[in-house]
Amino acid sequence: MRPASQRLRQDLLAACHQGLDLPALFARSQQVLARTVEFDGCCWLTFDPATVLPTGHIPYRSIPPAQVARLAENEYGEEDVNKFAVLARASGHVGSLSEATSGRREDSTRYRVLLAPNGFVNELRTSFVQDGSCWGGIAMYRTAKLPDFSAAEAAAVAAVGSVMAEGVRRAILATAIVETAAVNDTPGMVLMSPANDVEAITIPARHWLGELMVDSDPAEELPSIVHAIANHARRVGRGGPDAPPEPAQARARTRSGRWLVLHGSLVDGDAKGRVAVIIEPARPPQIAPLVAMAYGLSARERDIARLVLQGLSTAEIAKDLFLSPHTVQDYLKAIFDKVGVRSRREMVARVFTEHYAPRMAAQVPVDSSGWFVR
Repeated sequence: MRPASQRLRQDLLAACHQGLDLPALFARSQQVLARTVEFDGCCWLTFDPATVLPTGHIPYRSIPPAQVARLAENEYGEEDVNKFAVLARASGHVGSLSEATSGRREDSTRYRVLLAPNGFVNELRTSFVQDGSCWGGIAMYRTAKLPDFSAAEAAAVAAVGSVMAEGVRRAILATAIVETAAVNDTPGMVLMSPANDVEAITIPARHWLGELMVDSDPAEELPSIVHAIANHARRVGRGGPDAPPEPAQARARTRSGRWLVLHGSLVDGDAKGRVAVIIEPARPPQIAPLVAMAYGLSARERDIARLVLQGLSTAEIAKDLFLSPHTVQDYLKAIFDKVGVRSRREMVARVFTEHYAPRMAAQVPVDSSGWFVR
């Protein structure tokens, strides 16, 4: 990795461990990213990892608000290059407009209708993917004042995609922590003092720690993995060339055989200060029950609908679910009938328009799964 790219990764990794909420994380990441990859405007997005449909966006000198609906129409209802869902499955998860169109930018509807009229001549997009799940992305724009995005710049952005995915996930988790007696699959938090003593433990965290331990009180004796994550978070948050190259994250198996994921972040932005260790149950992305119930989808239809929304082909769905392509087609016919559409593209557009766009407009926050809280 080149020195500039390595510094970019280190600085973004440090930013992701500062305990920032999403707007602050994106603002800080934008400052860091601009030192390596210059741009005139950009738009940050968060995605539901189950469907790769957006749950929020934060623009900066980007497409005007009045044209955002047209941008969504292009993203989910028209043929075009470098769709975020496609990049989420592609190698590197990054794509430039000029490369995707072989230099013929006018072939892109997004370029003709949205970018060029707003003075943007080049675009670089990347999806933030970690462990196969897409949690966010960014579209960066350049006017004619700057040259096209280079292959080296695209590679630098691609190299930090998983770091940003972890950062988005952490920011969501930090705001999703709720003190409640009903554990279910709620994430929990252990707040560590500067001396690594326990300051507070939420009820869900106490439950999950109890699953990791035998005959011990989590408030008095924490599993070694919690201390390890806290110390790792301090080293990453401190930054610099000696900081660990990977985020403060680990998996641990409970006594019942279930896997938990632990994340460590600084609370006050001070590596010598407090650290929050968030504990959540590991789980595969699933289409939101509210969406599935709205269309009366069965369990198997939910699995197939989720993969359709992610942009997988019939053959890819069949391979992923160990079904024959013919069986997948039969399920697709049933799903289309229930949703009231005739094609995959219509289905994506309807689900986005009916279930995601209104919640984005109302700025409904998302929970630890990546779906809206209501």
